[in-house]
Amino acid sequence: MTATTTQAGGAWSPFRQRAYLVLWGATVVSNIGTWMNDVGAGWLMTDLAPSPQIVAAVQAATTLPVFLFAVLAGAVADIVDRRRLLLVVNLALSAVAMVLALVVQAEAMTPVLLLIFTFLLGSGAAFIAPAWQAIVPKLVPREDLTAAVALNSMGINISRAIGPAVAGMLIAGFGLVWPFALNAVSTLVVIAALIWWKPPAEPARNLPPEHVIGAMVAGLRYAVFTPGLRLVLLRAAGFFLFASAFWSMLPLFAREVLGGGAGLYGALLASVGVGAVSGALGLPRVRNRLGPDHTVRLGTVGMAVSLGLSALVPTIATGLLAGFLAGAAWIAVLSSLNVAAQAVLPDWVRARGLAIFLTVFSGAMALGSLGWGSVATQGSIAMAQLVAAVGLVAAIPLTARARLAALTGDQSPANPWPETGIALPEDGDGPATIWIAYDVPPAHRAEFLALMPDQRRSRRAHGGYGWVLREDAAALGRLIESWHEASWLSHMRHHAHVSHAEAAMQEKIRALLATAPEIHHLITPKKG
Repeated sequence: MTATTTQAGGAWSPFRQRAYLVLWGATVVSNIGTWMNDVGAGWLMTDLAPSPQIVAAVQAATTLPVFLFAVLAGAVADIVDRRRLLLVVNLALSAVAMVLALVVQAEAMTPVLLLIFTFLLGSGAAFIAPAWQAIVPKLVPREDLTAAVALNSMGINISRAIGPAVAGMLIAGFGLVWPFALNAVSTLVVIAALIWWKPPAEPARNLPPEHVIGAMVAGLRYAVFTPGLRLVLLRAAGFFLFASAFWSMLPLFAREVLGGGAGLYGALLASVGVGAVSGALGLPRVRNRLGPDHTVRLGTVGMAVSLGLSALVPTIATGLLAGFLAGAAWIAVLSSLNVAAQAVLPDWVRARGLAIFLTVFSGAMALGSLGWGSVATQGSIAMAQLVAAVGLVAAIPLTARARLAALTGDQSPANPWPETGIALPEDGDGPATIWIAYDVPPAHRAEFLALMPDQRRSRRAHGGYGWVLREDAAALGRLIESWHEASWLSHMRHHAHVSHAEAAMQEKIRALLATAPEIHHLITPKKG
């Protein structure tokens, strides 16, 4: 069940791939259960402990595990079979959700216990998210990736439109236990879809798999030394820190400000979902017309207007309108940032890079939720909403230089370097040093030196350290690049991971030379 290559057909083209369609549909069903669970947890906490700070802690307990575990989860997803990982984690989530439902049914729930269950379910989501996002490029052709990411966001928001409304009706008509029980059942749908899905076999690995800790370090290193990913993370932090006020204040806005019950809370969340689905349908046209940067700015302003409207005109009608605006704004920003992150990540580190994106997202959401809860406790719910709205508007000029439109380039492996013919050492694999001499004509010297900072960042992103560029004093015009890597195995992985975008940059450098570069590999001497 491989993705067949087709001409890009717009917003719906990924649905031509049967595996994507089945997994997308199963995920929507599961997310409906997740949203029912979240509504039930938020509403249950308003009964158990109606303090703004405690209610906001439910949102924090949902997102904090992603902040704590996403990088670990991304490393695991880049090392092990992603389908198997998704199966195991979903089975565990189903068991936790069922126990949660039984505790609610027995009326044995406490605020602390509810936060623990919420944290456990959030931990499962932390391990699912990087793996799921990383398999999307395997399910659709490259030209449909942007549409697939947007459809994933739309699916989440379809479930947001359905799940809260259904949860509100279930709580009002049948009891609080039902959202929790149906969440456990919905997870089984994803498990069935994953059992059905038979992805093509991965290419045989010529190198040993990475260790988890080393893989985590490699992912973090790649993020630090990849300007495009850092740019996306900056834009994400500037938005989600303030936008978290909408989500953390919503249960209290429904209950304390509007004086409603679970039905109204579900209706507000449903309005968010309807807005998000509407936004997803119009997003391709908006992105094509405005570009990713203006789309993110428009979404940021939309979220600020939603928060301001809720604070200044707190009625049910304006609350529903604010929810609709928030949903459309949310998907515009989240989808644009996710597509930008996918664009700068090669497959070998994709799950780790997306995990770092999720870490920033969830960390900003968790920190923001706790902060806005404190503002609402010390002041008022309206004050928290207004301050967050002002913060969103202020963040626009502060992040204006981080341009998403500049993020282009083919990140698939190019394998441009010839095989070295050097086997892995049998008696230990110590540090390796790579030494490259370039004969640069005077006419091309300035252009060559201008390309070297990008070369340095590329070497460091792949594990290089101690990078230097020197000139041979006895042969002016002969510039020597050298750097170290942790091991020969690390350098062999570097060979395998060079992308087409990096290869194109290196080809520009070679085109400036008088002769082919002279390359030497220095390794730890053998013992004895």
